[in-house]
Amino acid sequence: MKTLQEVFNQIQSIKNEQKTVKTAYRDALSASAELAEAGEQLKALKEKKKKIEAAIKEQFTSDLDKLERLKTDIESQNTMLADIALTKLMGGETVEVVDVNSNVYEPVFSVRFKKTSAMKHAAAKKSDTGQPAGRQTVPEINRMFD
Repeated sequence: MKTLQEVFNQIQSIKNEQKTVKTAYRDALSASAELAEAGEQLKALKEKKKKIEAAIKEQFTSDLDKLERLKTDIESQNTMLADIALTKLMGGETVEVVDVNSNVYEPVFSVRFKKTSAMKHAAAKKSDTGQPAGRQTVPEINRMFD
């Protein structure tokens, strides 16, 4: 079995070889006049594309405003749909919806956690067991949720 130092030395050697190859590749790219010319053409085409998009966007101002309102409406309706589904599910009812093509949809629920001020406050206090701040034992954590 190799020693710790031998493995470390091999890693360093491989990293140096990797650095040499990357440097040679970057040098070849920067020396290529054809690549530089293609980059300039690409930059000019991107600028032209932005101008065309801006001109078209001006023509569709009212439609784009409507699109934003529709997006907000969809988000609102999705929230309402989730609230109704959760309420029905908590009441023991079967929850599903059917679209115009007779496709049946069942709800998919996920749970996410975020840090709350209560947790920050609990982490800042030093516990009664002598544990450092922020480290609670299982009974202390259970008390937090009672």
